Amino acid sequence: MTTAGAMPARRIGIDVGGTKALGVVLDEAGTVIAEDKRPTPRGPNSLEPLIDVLVELANDLGYDGSLGVGVPGLVTGAGVLRAAPNLDGVADFDVRGSLAERLDGDIVVDNDATCATVAEWQLGAAAGTSNMMLVTLGTGIGGGLVSNGQVQRGMNGFAGEFGHMVVHPDGPRCPCGRRGCWERYASGSGLAMLAREAATGRRLREVVRHAGGDPQAVRGEHVQTAAREGDPEALAVIDDFGRWVALGLSNLTNAFDPEMFVLGGGLAAGADLYLEPIIKWYGELLYQPHLRPMPRVEFAAWGPLAGAVGAALLPGL
Repeated sequence: MTTAGAMPARRIGIDVGGTKALGVVLDEAGTVIAEDKRPTPRGPNSLEPLIDVLVELANDLGYDGSLGVGVPGLVTGAGVLRAAPNLDGVADFDVRGSLAERLDGDIVVDNDATCATVAEWQLGAAAGTSNMMLVTLGTGIGGGLVSNGQVQRGMNGFAGEFGHMVVHPDGPRCPCGRRGCWERYASGSGLAMLAREAATGRRLREVVRHAGGDPQAVRGEHVQTAAREGDPEALAVIDDFGRWVALGLSNLTNAFDPEMFVLGGGLAAGADLYLEPIIKWYGELLYQPHLRPMPRVEFAAWGPLAGAVGAALLPGL
């Protein structure tokens, strides 16, 4: 990776996911020089064991006073986790305070998508930009925003929940409780929903074949496989999916006027399939495209390491 500027010291970052905590060490040039991971504790009373895991992982990576941690959910500026979709029993859990009781030094805790945003802005696809947005296309949709060279977290630290913009008030119910959120259509689970709807209508025969013959078993990876084989029905679903992604990007452009979008998350593995239809529809849906420079759209450079790398960059940012 090309750096946006040398870092002052060796740094450690940890990205907490639903199944694992991934830690990395960056040298002064921003190169990952070590990685390690641990299973994320789950079940009742798993929060204190999570702190044990983070402390153990940091020490095993050679903790020397600088640690950033990215966690999923609503994270305050003080590093308190208000709620998390994949961590059990979270209610105002002071992650940073708990770590500070065990580790001396500069410790920063932030949302995992914000961490990924920092990685791509500082050392990845958006290096050199001052106004960019990261949109993570995974099971749901998250993201982050850099405006005029500053990471924007909002008043409470909760900025970047782009997936819960409502794009269809009468659409399917979202796990958040509302209907028609953007992530119901433009995430990995949204791709699968679009495909199952098409398959139920006796289409997508090749996709259904890859799913073992059951239309209700269709997932995004089955669509990708059939699309790479040239199946026109699978390619049509991906085109429809690209339109839903582009709709959200056009709304975000109207609100924030970024220079660039970086698309991350699990669907980045299919960038060769998704990028062209997303850009095509984005150009059609964007407000006054002939009067403005169209923001660049690229997939992320850091892949699954983005959250940990961005977390390592947080202290001193």
